[in-house]
Amino acid sequence: MSPTSQLYGRTLTHGSDPGQMALTFDDGPNDPYTQRLLDLLAQYRAKATFFLIGKYVRQRPAIARAIHAAGHAIGNHTYYHPNLIFVSAPRLRRELEDCRKALEDAIGAPAPLFRPPFGGRRPNVMRTARSLGLETVMWSVTGYDWNARTAEDIIGKVTRQIDSRRGRQSEIVLLHDGSHLGFGTDRSRTVEATRILLEKYSADGKRFVSVPDLKRLEIE
Repeated sequence: MSPTSQLYGRTLTHGSDPGQMALTFDDGPNDPYTQRLLDLLAQYRAKATFFLIGKYVRQRPAIARAIHAAGHAIGNHTYYHPNLIFVSAPRLRRELEDCRKALEDAIGAPAPLFRPPFGGRRPNVMRTARSLGLETVMWSVTGYDWNARTAEDIIGKVTRQIDSRRGRQSEIVLLHDGSHLGFGTDRSRTVEATRILLEKYSADGKRFVSVPDLKRLEIE
C-alpha cells in the first residue's frame, strides 16, 4: 500500500518537470463538491485528474460528463471501492470492468488511468490492470484530507511534502472530492485547500496539468 513502492509492478508516482503539478481527486463524483472544484480549476485555468467510483458515476453521470467536457482526465477507481489486496481474482476484474463500463457510458470515451483504492495492490492487481489496458497511477504527496479538521491542516501537509523535494520533480497530489463511505460527504475543506494551493503555486509559476500531460522520463 506504499504509494511509491514499485515492488509489485511499475506505477506512475510523479513527473519529471518541477514546473508542473498534478492535482488528483479520488472517490467522486460527489455533489456538490466536484462541481465546486471544477469551477475553481476553470478560474485558474488548471487541469486535474479525477479517479471516479463506478457506482457514483451511475448515480450522477452528468458530473462525470462535466469533468470530461472541462478537459480534465478521468480514471478508474473501481466500482465499489474495495481494498483490492483482499478480493478474489474474479471480483478484481469485475470491479475494474464494471467501473470502465460506467465511465465509458457516461463520457463516451476511454478512461485508461487506474488508481487502486487505498493504494492497495498486489501482483495480480497490476497484471489485471495491464491486461485491461490501464495505467496505474499512484501519488507522491497526500493531503490526508479525509480526516482533516481544517483546510489549513491539508495545506500544511501538502506544502511540507512538496518543499521537502526541493523542486526535483513534478508532484502528483492526492486529494478527495468524495468518499467511499457515502455519496454527499462534505469535502468543503478540500475545496478551500485546493483554492489555496492553486493561488499559492500559480504565483510561484507552477502549471497545473492532468496526469496524461505530465512530462516524464519514464513510468516509475
